[in-house]
Amino acid sequence: MRTFQIRHLTRYQYDRPVTFGVHSLMIRPRDGHDMRILDSSLGVTPQADVRWAFDTFGNSVTHLTFHKESDELVIVSELKLSRHVLDEPVGTLARTSAAYPFAYDGDDSIDLAPYLSLQYPQDRPVVDSWIADLMPEPPGNAMEVLDLLGRGVHETLAYRRREEYGVQTPRESLAARSGTCRDFAFLFMEAARTLGFAARFVTGYLYSPGLDDSTEGALEGAGATHAWADIFIPGAGWVEFDPTNQIVAGRNLIRVASTRTPAQAAPVSGSYAGNGAVLTGMDVKVGVSRAD
Repeated sequence: MRTFQIRHLTRYQYDRPVTFGVHSLMIRPRDGHDMRILDSSLGVTPQADVRWAFDTFGNSVTHLTFHKESDELVIVSELKLSRHVLDEPVGTLARTSAAYPFAYDGDDSIDLAPYLSLQYPQDRPVVDSWIADLMPEPPGNAMEVLDLLGRGVHETLAYRRREEYGVQTPRESLAARSGTCRDFAFLFMEAARTLGFAARFVTGYLYSPGLDDSTEGALEGAGATHAWADIFIPGAGWVEFDPTNQIVAGRNLIRVASTRTPAQAAPVSGSYAGNGAVLTGMDVKVGVSRAD
């Protein structure tokens, strides 16, 4: 078990006071057998009415309703939580996961159908070709196939931060040979779906031991919200894969929300209006540290 302290600050600045529409936040994890929230707080300026709800996927979502204009919006979330994972996840999960190829059973195939559909079917020929080069003969175990696929994404793409909204298509990522953690995760998802696996997009936080201990290398994607993928493996269930850092079911991945598509997992979404007002600045700072 590990205990983490997380501080997530988001600040928007405008050239004049604006009226804010309803904002939705995905910044609070759900408790489970692998994670427990020990303490939490949420601060919002200007003051807002706060309403909590679960979305279609069961994620915890905060809805903010504002009553005052302001030239700045500041959201600060603080969490303390414990994380519980397997000590040797790849080997342990490989012993329980299905052989490959496989077929989901009747109920699973119905429930998982939305997660099996490609978001960019027009890119499938490019993805098929890349997979064929990566593994001409796929291993006979589902976990081993996915581990190889994650290593393939990691070795194909160079990590590059970019400020543009959204994710690259699989074709764009393979052509550019670079991307953010969102692009790594989405290429992995579409490739896994091509191979018959159900996949979902995960947003959350990443603890990088290298930020606390200079003897260890820092992980890519730390210091901001992070993204990876969940794959449903018969015999093992949903398993986390972070191709950006080649992590499988790692204790340093702190899940906040999982969705069918990346666009459904925005940490903060909302609108503003105000006589030609312009967004002049945006700042996001995420700090994740050990608290044990």
